[in-house]
Amino acid sequence: MAEHCLKNRRLSGRCLRRGALLLAALPLLLWLASGCIVDRVGGAFAYQPAELAAGLSPEARGLLARAMEGVDPKQVVDFHVHLVGTDEGGHGCRVHPDMTSPLHPLHYFRYRAYLSASGVEEGPRADDEYLARFLDLAHYALPGARFFLLPFEAAYGSSGVLDEERTPFQVPNAYAREVVDKYPDTFLSAVSVHPYRADALEVLAEYAASGARLVKWLPNSMGMDPADPACDEFYSALKEHGMALLVHVGQEEAFATEMDQELANPLRLRRPLDAGVKVIAAHCGSLGTALDLDDPARPQVPCFQLFLRLMGEERYRGLLFGEISAVTQVNRYGECLETLLERRDLHPRLVHGSDYPLPALNIAFQTSALSRAGFLSAAEREALNEIYNYNPLLFDLVLKRTVRSPGAGDGQVAGFPASVFLGNPALPPEDR
Repeated sequence: MAEHCLKNRRLSGRCLRRGALLLAALPLLLWLASGCIVDRVGGAFAYQPAELAAGLSPEARGLLARAMEGVDPKQVVDFHVHLVGTDEGGHGCRVHPDMTSPLHPLHYFRYRAYLSASGVEEGPRADDEYLARFLDLAHYALPGARFFLLPFEAAYGSSGVLDEERTPFQVPNAYAREVVDKYPDTFLSAVSVHPYRADALEVLAEYAASGARLVKWLPNSMGMDPADPACDEFYSALKEHGMALLVHVGQEEAFATEMDQELANPLRLRRPLDAGVKVIAAHCGSLGTALDLDDPARPQVPCFQLFLRLMGEERYRGLLFGEISAVTQVNRYGECLETLLERRDLHPRLVHGSDYPLPALNIAFQTSALSRAGFLSAAEREALNEIYNYNPLLFDLVLKRTVRSPGAGDGQVAGFPASVFLGNPALPPEDR
């Protein structure tokens, strides 16, 4: 009994010391989360989008003109733009409490950085400010372009029970549809429906009837297994409604909540593909490793190599596509970016996605690293930095049109071809 009491006192003492340290550090953490450090990591842009035309140097204007050759802004389709909202906006959005609490300093700092990148302040107007900021960026970057606006589903267990603790944030389908209806010339309708929900088929049918053509999944966070036979009815419904499935493949590092990274194994996409569903693999599996389900030994293999394996299977031609958002991020470029640039046979099956607001997150896109690795020249880096300072959304497209394979030399035609940014005739909204 005495030993038990002593142990409890020791545990209590450690907890008190940790609490005291946290309280002592709290002013510093709050300063970091509200000061210039967050803006350097998050939204380090210095000017407004409307100022770009008059503010760019001749070198930056030249780079922009070269990047836009063959790219008619009115034909651009972006498959990956997030609709974001907070608990206070009145649109039914939800953010995990850990992300908004200074008692969880790393998650709180990350959340503040995302707000900074989005160009908004926390508070009841954050939802409206986020939308207004994006519309401003889009108008001055790509007037007439169309953007699939993505809501974000909650996490569910295999039994169909909502898992709020595992849900990093939630953006309702109804809010996304409201925005699309208000700005039909800018946004294309997408929906995020968990296949384990008891009402999944009914919700899918409802939004398909209202014009949604794309379904977004992030299995690592949401908890669905694309290879689960329980999804078969959902896949049949997707095909019936003529809807494509945009699925995050590869590791996910953006959220504070528990992740099951294996659920984003590219090989798990075989089940929807075999059911005839058109699948867009977000990020081309450019981060992390997963089990090689084709090998009895189950070794860990880079997700990008598993994605390429699927792309190489003839039976999936016309069904499987790669979406290139984030492939220029500092934690993803390298073999992935070099291979995607060099493999011209893949280009007709690649589509553009910005993953906005991530292109505005300064720490994630480091042109200095791309320059050192040979993907950009020093002059291109400087010009791209100028463009970022005015319009991170435009920066994302120009960067992808500018990077070149390091071994190709300055004479090579740079960047992803213009066709990648102009939608795909086999995918929404062009496939009808």
